[in-house]
Amino acid sequence: MRSSCFNCPAAVRSGLRADHSLSGSQATTPQTGITLKGSSCRHTQQHIASPPSTPDTLTGASCASRLEKMDLMLVFSFLIVPWMFCSTAQISNMELRARGLVRRVEFEEVPSDNVFMEVKKPKKKVISAPDYESTDDADGQSTTDDKKEADLPTCLLCVCLTGSVYCEEVTPEMKTVPALPKETAYLYARFNKITKISNKDFADIATLKRIDLTGNLISEIEDGAFSKLVQLEELTLAENRLVKLPMLPTKLISLNANHNHLKTKGIKSNMFKKLNKLSYLYLGNNELEAIPLLPETLRVVHLHNNNITTLTDETFCKGNDTHYIRHNMLEIRLDGNPVILAQHPNSFICLRALPIGHYK
Repeated sequence: MRSSCFNCPAAVRSGLRADHSLSGSQATTPQTGITLKGSSCRHTQQHIASPPSTPDTLTGASCASRLEKMDLMLVFSFLIVPWMFCSTAQISNMELRARGLVRRVEFEEVPSDNVFMEVKKPKKKVISAPDYESTDDADGQSTTDDKKEADLPTCLLCVCLTGSVYCEEVTPEMKTVPALPKETAYLYARFNKITKISNKDFADIATLKRIDLTGNLISEIEDGAFSKLVQLEELTLAENRLVKLPMLPTKLISLNANHNHLKTKGIKSNMFKKLNKLSYLYLGNNELEAIPLLPETLRVVHLHNNNITTLTDETFCKGNDTHYIRHNMLEIRLDGNPVILAQHPNSFICLRALPIGHYK
């Protein structure tokens, strides 16, 4: 006898065995004895060899509630699983943002399998590479860079203040005049290893007023090295190896060339006579044989420790003018020379003071 699913008996205790027959495709549950087909179950009651001790019967309502529970589980699975994936994606998105990455996933336009990530990189300075075909621009740029680099080492090796450059006893050894910053007015490059002064060393620095090159190894100065320095007032070349002097700027006030190897033939006869502002001339400890012509503006002249052997009435005075007085001359040194001053009394008659120093 067959009945519908709502009148289906079920055996739930262990040891109970029930035979269930179904028409067509069927499935048998061993413990419950329930046979399901589609959404209904059919049961064929047969003789049971050993009667059940406590048979349980599944009613139609209980079978329907099981199906409803299965449907709810399917619904929840369709809702919960996407929600779990979405929350995982949000957490990973937050982690990416914390690391400076931006993750953009557009679910409407892009399939869920494809994920695009946009990474923000810091902006880098773009350095334009020179065009090798345009040689003119490249040469102009390289010349500008060379000028900037030429100014840099001087202020690294030396001390650069406003208008002044101090390069004294520079290490490593300085053998040439350093490239000076523009508008340099005072240069102190003492006690280095400079050996030569060329025309290019001061060609672009017309603002120089004072140059001190004491204690170097300078043996040669090109004739036009100082000719463009129209504002130069003080020039110190003491303690070098010079045998001659170059042309000097007309506004020069003080020249110190003590302790060199200067000779009379290395100084032009009218070199100092043309310097209308020269007031201080120091040529001591050299190898001069005679006194050069001196300008009227001179106040102090040191010629000690040379090889001067003769004097004339025209050296300091005017021999034909007995009334001439040289007012500007204040100090003369001739000690340490082989000349005997007592043999030349008329050479000092115009002076306000006699030469100073220790004489034999």
